[in-house]
Amino acid sequence: MLNVALFGTSADPPTAGHQAILAWLSQHYDSVAVWASDNPFKSHQTPLQHRMAMLQLLIDDINPPRHNIWLYPELSHPRTFHTLEAAHQLWTDARFTLVIGSDLIYQLPNWYRAEDIFQQVDVLVVPRPGYPLNQLALAELQRKGARVAIADLVGLETSSTAYREKGDTEALTPPVEAYIHREHLYPCQDALREKQPTR
Repeated sequence: MLNVALFGTSADPPTAGHQAILAWLSQHYDSVAVWASDNPFKSHQTPLQHRMAMLQLLIDDINPPRHNIWLYPELSHPRTFHTLEAAHQLWTDARFTLVIGSDLIYQLPNWYRAEDIFQQVDVLVVPRPGYPLNQLALAELQRKGARVAIADLVGLETSSTAYREKGDTEALTPPVEAYIHREHLYPCQDALREKQPTR
């Protein structure tokens, strides 16, 4: 049976932190399915097609190249339950692991049809700096039927929010940063340009 990691993200924009997680997943799963989606708990600055394009650049830039990470736009849906319906159409005989950051463990039990999701997937939690693993929240997930594991990986101290709010380009890979500038996707890039000294 194929072991498939399901990695959906709002990717607004995708960062070097996302890239590190994907590289790690590629070493632990037969296949890694990636997509960008609209998170119903967030507002998004950038249209979905741009976020998908940036994710593809992020995947293509992993070094050494990985040949088991694929972008699946057809999995994109604001509700993970419906993403899983699409995943079952793509893989009729697979074991699925839903990958989430530790910032989502409080939110996950409130997702649409969460208990139905837990019947269909294992849950892998990736620790994120600033979001310690809360044992009570993990216990609540297990009480609702989730099979939870913790990745032996700590996400990088980068975030999409840090770029959007502060223009922290350390969060970005060069191909994604170039795409953002070419498409003029975020107001912070113009603010950064204004701050640069003139010659």
